[in-house]
Amino acid sequence: MGWSQSFSHVSDAIYEADRNARAGMRVPARIVADEVLFGQIGRDRSIEQLLNVATLPGLVGHVVGMPDMHEGYGFPVGGVAATSVTDGVISPGGIGFDINCGVRLLATNISRGDVDVEPLLHQLMRSVPAGYGHGGRLELSHADLDRILEGGAPEIVRRFELGSEEDLACIEGGGQLVGARASAVSDRAKHRGRDQLGTLGGGNHFLEIQLVQAIYDREAARTLGLELDQITVLVHTGSRGLGHQVCTDHVRAMDASLARYGITLPDRQLACVPFASPEGGAYFAAMCAAANFAFANREVLTHRVREAFREANPNAVVRVVYDVAHNIAKIEQHGGKRVCVHRKGATRAFGPDDDDVPAPYRAIGQPVLIPGSMGTASFVLVGSGASTLSFASACHGAGRAMSRTAARGQVKGGELRRELASQGIAVRCPSNAELAEEAPIAYKDVERVVDVVHRAGIARKVARLVPVGVLKG
Repeated sequence: MGWSQSFSHVSDAIYEADRNARAGMRVPARIVADEVLFGQIGRDRSIEQLLNVATLPGLVGHVVGMPDMHEGYGFPVGGVAATSVTDGVISPGGIGFDINCGVRLLATNISRGDVDVEPLLHQLMRSVPAGYGHGGRLELSHADLDRILEGGAPEIVRRFELGSEEDLACIEGGGQLVGARASAVSDRAKHRGRDQLGTLGGGNHFLEIQLVQAIYDREAARTLGLELDQITVLVHTGSRGLGHQVCTDHVRAMDASLARYGITLPDRQLACVPFASPEGGAYFAAMCAAANFAFANREVLTHRVREAFREANPNAVVRVVYDVAHNIAKIEQHGGKRVCVHRKGATRAFGPDDDDVPAPYRAIGQPVLIPGSMGTASFVLVGSGASTLSFASACHGAGRAMSRTAARGQVKGGELRRELASQGIAVRCPSNAELAEEAPIAYKDVERVVDVVHRAGIARKVARLVPVGVLKG
């Protein structure tokens, strides 16, 4: 029997499997999807992985799969799980290797008719190092890096005078996780990250010049400073090699500790330890440090974007709308319990009046940024605070529908580049193979994914953004 047959369609956009779906489940599993998306999700191992997650010790409520869910390392990408901080575990697989991979939306005072995209994209390509292993222009001493690991984006603004204080008010958590300890990050991880601050990276990371094409909620759009025909920029990147090494280091340490804590797992990729253990505390402190590095990385990139826009137009103003992580663990209150919410390929979606929503947006709810695949639309939503359904979590993108290898087998990068150009989308990517891996055909339909999230009451649509220029590593 396929694992998808364990699920019942319990409401318009919710599928659920009880604890009998597989041996060892401690809580039910839910998937937010419509019939088409549920069928796509069932094509890989992501449903099996979600049921495996439901066997972890100390889970609270249920585990959740988002409509963009697909197979990942241990946890599915698009998975959400909350564990008790007193008797539950923490698992690096529930955050992922790219700790605090996230998105930052920038809004400008420029309309589409007032910008020439080609030279602007060329300037951005010169300003923003992209691709695997490419180093940035920021010289960091050992002490500088440690301060950034513990201080996050505020350290970039206040010590390096890049970005602005106004930016910090529009970043999740102010761009700093206070639980970070630089001493919990290995020398190997620090070495990998030392020259990567202010870089984009490769894979699905990108910087995209976009156009606000549609507004669905005028009041919320006005609050966010978005209007029709406005040029925006979406930045998608994370903690680079530093975060990857943090995950690698602590998965190895936890795997060696499983027997000591009497933990048995259906998949060793779910390696975990009690949150309250020394190993759990060390990982959480290192994860927070890597998350701070990613917030700082996106702050430096924001500075580079401003430089490029001002080179093209001295009167250009580039403002941070919001910055949100989608690979992270956070300590939150849900159902009256203090829990560690693992979000892997999922973003917070707190509702109006929540203290964790930045003051300027508290009346409308937290901005939720959903990038589409290259060549398709991205969306801005605001959270509804669906704590009972999804631990106030939403999807993080379209979600892969085929592997990178499969995409390369079906798509020719050069042909895709010409097709995008015919649609008015300029692309800068040095590798046709990497371009093919991120082709729209490799992803689910982001319009459908967003509509499901909207219908489920997790977040509501505010604006639709379409690409006019894409920079990829």
